[in-house]
Amino acid sequence: MKNVKELIDELPPEYQRELQDFAEFLLHRSKTKKEGGELKLDWRGALKEKREEYTSVALQHKSRDWWTD
Repeated sequence: MKNVKELIDELPPEYQRELQDFAEFLLHRSKTKKEGGELKLDWRGALKEKREEYTSVALQHKSRDWWTD
């Protein structure tokens, strides 16, 4: 099995440039994810009034039903 460098070297120059652009995009995206990777909990407590009506498992099942409708 060839390594990535060997595969790149076999590509025509225009594809090598395209691959370089894509690699730079992936690097940028990975850095952006790390910087903004903090979990937001601004929705916490939104279903407080439903606490007595639904359990967390019941809500999971209900959400699955909503996605398949």
